Amino acid sequence: MTYENREFAGRTALVTGAASGIGLAVARRLAAAGAAVACADRDAEGAGKAAAELTSCGAHAIPLTVDVTDPAQVETAVATTVSVFGALHLAVNNAGVAGPTVLTGDLDPAEWRRVVDVNLHGVFHGLRHEIPALLAAGGGAIVNMSSVLGVQGFFGSAAYSAAKHAVVGLTKTAAIEYAAQGIRVNAVGPGFIETPLLAGADRGVRDLLTSLHPAGRLGTPEEVAEVTAFLLSDRASFVHGAHYLVDGAYTAP
Repeated sequence: MTYENREFAGRTALVTGAASGIGLAVARRLAAAGAAVACADRDAEGAGKAAAELTSCGAHAIPLTVDVTDPAQVETAVATTVSVFGALHLAVNNAGVAGPTVLTGDLDPAEWRRVVDVNLHGVFHGLRHEIPALLAAGGGAIVNMSSVLGVQGFFGSAAYSAAKHAVVGLTKTAAIEYAAQGIRVNAVGPGFIETPLLAGADRGVRDLLTSLHPAGRLGTPEEVAEVTAFLLSDRASFVHGAHYLVDGAYTAP
């Protein structure tokens, strides 16, 4: 896929969780519009395949093996991106895990920590190291991946919902802090999307999830990627601290 308007030409992006799903769709979208992309994922093979795909299409891309719960690995990923491409201008903190479906009173504390560590602390580690790099480049834009569960609760998803709510608050705070320094920070809140996270769900679960969306279907990673690309682009130059829902009217009723 190519775009006549290569609006990200000359810019470098770091995308976490880039091996599949929304992260891969975002990496493809940014590369198609001219960005050099660092494809970061804890799945080393998946990150390599993503970068190889983008490179085969004529983009500049590198794979990075990163566990976002480890601040040292995130720091290295940002430093490597800057070293290879010369600067960092765009970042998408997308890596996440769903966690178990279990009532709050029955949730294993270890599972709570795991889900919050990836979905919230991983975003914080990203911001902490991306922001200085963006400042050094003269500014840029960041998108943090939240969820419709960042504005609503969901039965059996205490840790996930809590973490995604917190991502929205973290996004708004960082947006306030760095708006005057040329960095825009926004969040995207997908509804239930056709990703590998849902690939193993049985028909009954999929039908239930679909029924929760007045649009009558699940979303696609490409639809989320389009909104993410908009928020990273100069077209969204006065958008700071927003949480854009991409949810087929899930939250509208």
